[in-house]
Amino acid sequence: MRLWVCVRWAGCGGLLSHIQTQSPLVPPDRGQKSRRTAERRMEKQVAALGLGVLVLVLALLRGSDAAGSLKVDPPQDGGGGRGSDTISHSLSVVQRLEALLLQGNGSDVALRVETPSADEVKVIAAHALVLSLQSAVFEEILLNRNGSTLVLKESSDCAAVFDKFIRYLYCGEISLHVDQAMALHKLAAKYQVLGLQQGITQYMTQNLARESSSGHVAGWYEYAQQAGDGALRDSCLQYMAWNLSSLLQGGEWAAISSQLLMTLLQRSDLVLQSEMELFAALEAWIIHNEPDGLTAENALRAVRYAMMPPRELFRLQTHSPVLARYQESVRDLLYLSYQFHSASPMHMAKFFDVNCSLFMPRNYLSPLWGSPWIISNPSRDDRSTSFQTQLGPSGHDSSKRVTWNAMFSPRWLPVGMRPMYTEAGAMQPTRVEGGRPRIIITPATSSADFAGVSFQKTVLVMAQQQGKVVVKHVYNFHQSTEESGDFLAEADLHRRTSEYLVDGSLFLHIVVKPLYQTLITIKN
Repeated sequence: MRLWVCVRWAGCGGLLSHIQTQSPLVPPDRGQKSRRTAERRMEKQVAALGLGVLVLVLALLRGSDAAGSLKVDPPQDGGGGRGSDTISHSLSVVQRLEALLLQGNGSDVALRVETPSADEVKVIAAHALVLSLQSAVFEEILLNRNGSTLVLKESSDCAAVFDKFIRYLYCGEISLHVDQAMALHKLAAKYQVLGLQQGITQYMTQNLARESSSGHVAGWYEYAQQAGDGALRDSCLQYMAWNLSSLLQGGEWAAISSQLLMTLLQRSDLVLQSEMELFAALEAWIIHNEPDGLTAENALRAVRYAMMPPRELFRLQTHSPVLARYQESVRDLLYLSYQFHSASPMHMAKFFDVNCSLFMPRNYLSPLWGSPWIISNPSRDDRSTSFQTQLGPSGHDSSKRVTWNAMFSPRWLPVGMRPMYTEAGAMQPTRVEGGRPRIIITPATSSADFAGVSFQKTVLVMAQQQGKVVVKHVYNFHQSTEESGDFLAEADLHRRTSEYLVDGSLFLHIVVKPLYQTLITIKN
């Protein structure tokens, strides 16, 4: 994967004027001492950069006879006057700079990159002017250096890609693999190369789904948390929550931190097969990491045992080594879960608080909770489907089913935006142009069993990224996606190459979750 980040060079004139523009002007009323300080700073810059300027200018002039491009700009006032003509040799300038780096011609500084253990040393011949132009950190280091060699201490992963980092400073272009992104981001942040830092953040955000040998998303999250990169941290966390099964089955799961573990366990928007899948992964994590007792207890108490069938709870109590060790810590949760399964939710709400997370479902992909829906050619016309779910996760309702009708419209318009037809007998159009996609989900029949229960519908929208189908968006509503306001707002369903379409089809998964927050709790 090659990441392109544009860098604008000022040309030879800009290079020559760099020294004069770097030192701040000192007003006459600052006194002789301030002026002498500024003069000494400029003398240092001239000594440090003067030779580099001369070498770079000569090298660039040698390449100036290369073929360039001619561009005629139209008049800015829109009149008939002549526009300005631009002759560009910017590509040849970049090529000459890259040649300077590769050949080391006119180098006036040697970068000696060492790892903490000093078992790996890399020496790069560079030019002080280029480093100073691109990095304020390098500029400060070069102004205070005592010789022609700079010793830079870097971690092993950063030392391995340091030559790529330096090449970017010369060329404004970098090629990288997924496993190199974090090290390059560290270097860009350390040396304050903002353009590269932003470019790699974007690259990492767009490559969360890319395959890697041992996984990378959790590692990127931990790094972003430490580096204070909120945008990257949130993107990684959302991706892991909405594609949790792939994380649980990958090599990264066993090594995630306890902080990330608790952050995930406390979320209600996790997308996974079942709560049992989550408990099995948590048990494996505890066995592998052997955390302290408090960490293990807090993690086990974040499991939603009421979302497991009674038979699975019985099996856990008799076969799980982790639960056998910490059963006293979760005994009250297991007790509440058994009671939840033995009585109707409405009856239980009279004695217990059902507003806690223990009784709140996550986004389970099991057929009991919903159904996948693949819509081919989604921009064509309206579609509908029907599916069944359990009435609720309680064992009391395990044999009861609800049939749901779902309708998808690719071009739905609110009533206020529809065209008006005032003539009597005027034909209404069968196809409305414009509009936006919408899904409506309603029960096929009403039932007394629905009393006191509100059903939250969740639509998972899949997308194809890096050859893998992943959850791209999660929309929650009670009857219609119109409630969310932005359902598929960025999806171009007419374009078959849209990332929202897989082989020309829209991949959805509908989850129906009964919520009991509306019940009136009456405690004795």
